[in-house]
Amino acid sequence: MSFARLLSALVIVSALVGGCQSMDDAGQVIDRASLVNDLASRLDGSGELTYSADYQLTGGRTATIAQAQEPLRSAYVYPDGKVTVTAEATTECHTASGATTCTLTAPPAPANKPAVTLFENAGAKGLVAPTVVVGLLTTAALDTDAVIEQSDTTVAGRHATCVQVERVQNAAASKFDACITTEGVLGSFAGVVNGSAVDIALTRYRDAVDADAFAVPAGATVLDQRAGAK
Repeated sequence: MSFARLLSALVIVSALVGGCQSMDDAGQVIDRASLVNDLASRLDGSGELTYSADYQLTGGRTATIAQAQEPLRSAYVYPDGKVTVTAEATTECHTASGATTCTLTAPPAPANKPAVTLFENAGAKGLVAPTVVVGLLTTAALDTDAVIEQSDTTVAGRHATCVQVERVQNAAASKFDACITTEGVLGSFAGVVNGSAVDIALTRYRDAVDADAFAVPAGATVLDQRAGAK
């Protein structure tokens, strides 16, 4: 075989190998995107559950996410604050110098998707809402340059699928770790969201909520800013 024909054959083989590699890479991207999309969908589906989840925050602090159906209500309790969302109102409570003030505004629609704007500055509250994590996972799934690694673990006695995500562009968090339980509940999250560090881990999960989970804290000053309020 002449040198020219040998060179031509090598070029063809190289092209074929390169093509196979590209197909493999594309398959890996699709698989990673599918995994993250599945986790986002699983977490988004938790909006249909009734549950209470307790979390450990940085520095030994604690937080709770509670949700009930019929009527649909949710509550996010964090150090020095609480947010409740019902069909009647969104209530944000803050405690300072021993005094609690709660502000009522119009409820969101739909009522189980409230917390993206409420928790944009997640680090200030120490708690990241599931709806925020759904958005981060969805963005990562769409970014073909994102680096995603999967693992499985047990959080608070419940099986969870975890992802380590890096190099996400145009997102509230370019790098984060998240674990989602089989039920679809946020098991853990660690990352910097909109410039604030968040690190939470599930410590207790139950298929029920306390009677006062969605109530305004006793003794709080209530400011009703809903349209038509007196």
